[in-house]
Amino acid sequence: MASFFKSLSAPSLASFTYVRFSTKEQTLFAKRMSFLVKAGVPLVECLSLIRAQTKSKAKGLVYDAVIKDVSNGQYLSSSLGKHKRLFGEFAINLIRVGENSGILSQNLAYLADELQKKHELQKKVIGTLVYPVFITIATLGVTSILTVFIFPKLMPIFTSLHVTLPLTTRIMIAVSAYLRDWGILTLIGLIILIILFLFIRSKFEGVRTLADRILLRIPLVGSIARSYNLTNFCRTTGLLLRSGITLTDALVITSETTKNRLYRGACAQLAVQATRGEPVSRGLAARPDLYPDILSHMVAVGERTGNLSSTMTYLSELYEAEVEELTKTLSSSIEPVLMIVMGALVGLIAVSVITPIYSITQHLQPK
Repeated sequence: MASFFKSLSAPSLASFTYVRFSTKEQTLFAKRMSFLVKAGVPLVECLSLIRAQTKSKAKGLVYDAVIKDVSNGQYLSSSLGKHKRLFGEFAINLIRVGENSGILSQNLAYLADELQKKHELQKKVIGTLVYPVFITIATLGVTSILTVFIFPKLMPIFTSLHVTLPLTTRIMIAVSAYLRDWGILTLIGLIILIILFLFIRSKFEGVRTLADRILLRIPLVGSIARSYNLTNFCRTTGLLLRSGITLTDALVITSETTKNRLYRGACAQLAVQATRGEPVSRGLAARPDLYPDILSHMVAVGERTGNLSSTMTYLSELYEAEVEELTKTLSSSIEPVLMIVMGALVGLIAVSVITPIYSITQHLQPK
């Protein structure tokens, strides 16, 4: 559930289409609701207490709409179900099962725990990429400044002496001239291409599927993406099964909450097979490109022992540890490479400046 609220369909809330709750706010909402419901506080009063602590006017209106529905006798899950794009199938179904089974507080606690773990997993992956991105931007920035502003100031000295300049210096002169004349337009063009790609990716399912397929094939990065998706698949399925949702419904919900299109399609196929009574482990074994052997073997054991939810939870912890290890490996592998590239670029500029100066001084004769 990437966003707790993404758009609002009720007419009274139409002006707040882009209201968003952070993952921290989502987690706090589920935790507070779980605590209050467990303490025996009526549901409307629970929502009202949370509404009173909300400072944002837009978010307050969101709570008002839910409070109104619940006050009129609707289930909380029914109110949220009117806006599936806002709350997500995962949260709605957990709450629905909790209401029907009398374990709403427990399922809200499950929801808060799941949101927190997903957020922590995302932070690990993003945190690993922050430093390499920062170094890359710094390298490009320093190189651009040297090439566009510093290097051209030395060019009149070289050209006035009418000597043959080294190849590296001539390359730097050409690059400097290009960046000076076309650098801004090139940057704008790259930004437009990125925005265009993201737009096409969001509109065309085939493009998004192709991008997800390519991502999984990138060395090391693909391994991280694969382990990340396996972690979410196992944790979400295990949690849904533990909360009382049937296997077929759990797989359908897991599929709808999966972002990678390859894993989404594979999970949806697992749900179809489960509807026909086929074991999940057989479907997992049929897709070794997405699901490793250990996963299908462990799931088979869980199916035979009737302890599939615990097995999936254990596997999610296993793959989460694998994500953490892979992200550390990626970080430790990228850092020296980036430092070498940065040193090489700065060194190339230095050589391009020093070499012609040295060549000129060699031809100077004392008088």
